[in-house]
Amino acid sequence: MTDLSSVVSYTIDFGSAYDELNFTYNDTDFIINPDTQPCSPFTIPYAAAVFISIFYIVIFLLAIPGNVVVGLVIGLSKHALPPSDLYLLHLAVADILLAITLPFWATSVSKGWVFGDWLCKIITMVQELSFYSSILFLTCISMDRYMVIVRAMETRRSNRQLLSWGICAAVWTVGALLSLPGLLYSSFSSSGHMVCAEYYDPGSADEWRLATRVLRHSLGFVIPLAVMLPCYGVTIQRLLRIRGGFQRQRAMRVIVFVVVAFLLCWTPYHIAVMTDTFFRARIVQYGCPARMAVDQAVLATHSLGLLHSCVNPVLYAFVGEKFRRRLQQLMRKMGVLERTSVSRTSRSSLTSDATSTFM
Repeated sequence: MTDLSSVVSYTIDFGSAYDELNFTYNDTDFIINPDTQPCSPFTIPYAAAVFISIFYIVIFLLAIPGNVVVGLVIGLSKHALPPSDLYLLHLAVADILLAITLPFWATSVSKGWVFGDWLCKIITMVQELSFYSSILFLTCISMDRYMVIVRAMETRRSNRQLLSWGICAAVWTVGALLSLPGLLYSSFSSSGHMVCAEYYDPGSADEWRLATRVLRHSLGFVIPLAVMLPCYGVTIQRLLRIRGGFQRQRAMRVIVFVVVAFLLCWTPYHIAVMTDTFFRARIVQYGCPARMAVDQAVLATHSLGLLHSCVNPVLYAFVGEKFRRRLQQLMRKMGVLERTSVSRTSRSSLTSDATSTFM
């Protein structure tokens, strides 16, 4: 049996040891490691939010009339549309769809998302549909130019008009399927504002986010780019070796400019989102300054990507001689321009050229 004196002695010794331990590790000497602290949530300054909202509205006001004009000029042509012109027509439709979403995003940047959960999903899916269909139609154009110029004999034996309509239907179908992850978007409150953004179950958020990001990067950028670059590389090499190929070289100008514009607008966004994906998947270690820089880069490059919706009509106007001639003809029919005598240039534009594109 343990006597009382030994218990008391043990208790006194323990208390002194505790006092010594508490004195040695006083909380006034404890320094918090900033690398272990959660990063502050990214917020857009008010001035930047106003600028972005105005920027979106300006793009909307330029993209809608510009792409409608492109659609009318191409769609009202009296001749059967070559596949490349048909793809450009559908590309204009995709740009119009993207532009329609801009007033919603312009409002949400400064005031938060006020349009409800289902409209958040719909607008997101429309934007995704436009994004995927744009890059897929540009890929189709590159393949069509390759077939027409490099493999001309095989192209003549095929029914290109019927095939091109089937390809357009397939592109819209694939784009619609790839936009389905937009159903994962939802409106929720963050820092006192409603946000329309990805909303995953916390238990599987990393897996879902990684899967959707890989799908977006691969099918929406890497694979189409891997198809376009070889097609245009071989096609341009063939054109440079053809004597008297000036007409075909002119036929490539609009397409090359359209593809370059797409890459300039969307490549920075993909790089920023890929970096964000590496951070979230913990493939790359990061600190809060890097996290904040990537968030800012994603917002800025996404705004640059949206600029693409109004770029193509400008390219047609400055680069495409054939487009300008047909636009003038359409404006004369509508009475906007006075009718003039048909010049040698306009007469030559009526000649059907199976190898030309809408330039």
